[in-house]
Amino acid sequence: MRQLVATCVAAALSAGLLAAPAVEACTRFVYHGADNEVITARSMDWKTDVATNLWVFPRGMRRSGEAGAQSVVWTSKYGSVIASGYDISTTDGMNEAGLVANVLWLVESEYPKYDGTKKGLSIAAWAQYVLDNFATVQEAVDTLAKEPFTIVTANVPGETRLATLHLSLSDASGDSAIIEYIDGKQVIHHSRDYQVMTNSPSFEKQLALNAYWKDIGGTVMLPGTNRAADRFARAAFYVNAIPKSESPVEAIASVFSVIRNVSVPFGITTPDQPNISSTRWRTVADQKRRLYFFESVLTPNIFWVDLKTLDFSEKTGKVMKLELGPNQTNIYSGVANAQFRQAAPFKFLGIAPPLRAQCCVLKAGEE
Repeated sequence: MRQLVATCVAAALSAGLLAAPAVEACTRFVYHGADNEVITARSMDWKTDVATNLWVFPRGMRRSGEAGAQSVVWTSKYGSVIASGYDISTTDGMNEAGLVANVLWLVESEYPKYDGTKKGLSIAAWAQYVLDNFATVQEAVDTLAKEPFTIVTANVPGETRLATLHLSLSDASGDSAIIEYIDGKQVIHHSRDYQVMTNSPSFEKQLALNAYWKDIGGTVMLPGTNRAADRFARAAFYVNAIPKSESPVEAIASVFSVIRNVSVPFGITTPDQPNISSTRWRTVADQKRRLYFFESVLTPNIFWVDLKTLDFSEKTGKVMKLELGPNQTNIYSGVANAQFRQAAPFKFLGIAPPLRAQCCVLKAGEE
């Protein structure tokens, strides 16, 4: 391990990863608390407004992978609450079984070439596919390992660069997985121990870099910059250093304190590091109590959605939307379930022409 650490640290230094900026910063970690408490937190760091809203999706929604004639299709088995990106993608969310999915930027991502001969899935629907279909990380990993689709990426809205993301999963048992595409190959890291994910470098190298900081010890010194490797080290130390309180309120407070610690101050400008982005919002998913907390950095309150009281049923459940406003400045407080309004579901960004039904909701019997 020490040789691997030394090799990765040297590689990172030679590539400028310890001295150069990360591209679009986000952080995710999983807290294992007392009395089987599992809480997953993430920050969304982006240079411009990501136009996020919250959505409720019921069971029984017919979906398309939005990748042309060979799109993978499915019907949602589980209802979910998600945070959208530009109302064309699912960036974060939790389903009614307590499975959480988060997508974060990874510039090293390289997806297989898509020629239309295999089933395709738009990267915008990657997280939603998992939330719709699985209750546990193990179920998701077992299916994804068979590669039932090819990920199809597209340009970031308003930009000329492709979206390059990796996916993290966690469930109510505390299990965790990281799915990446490196050199055109899917790589799955699956272990309850994989509590933290940030951005560059790839997850394998993140683990090696973190091992270096573990040898030093977090009570002696921790890296303090906004770079991905430094945020990984801080999150990995603090998520296991905070107390495992039997009070859910205290546990949520501790988790929020850690995700704020690894956030990037809003409006920060670093002329020599132009790609470091401000944190715009944070989510904390209590997977035991099925509560999904949301915090915008531009509003004074935390609010949450109680998944246990939502109607996710196929017959009477409805697609619902909570408008967060420009830069997520609409103010909510406490349980926000009653503030959601029925809405037409958004359409995932893809390469297919517009379908007859919006958001890939197909009529019964259609493929």
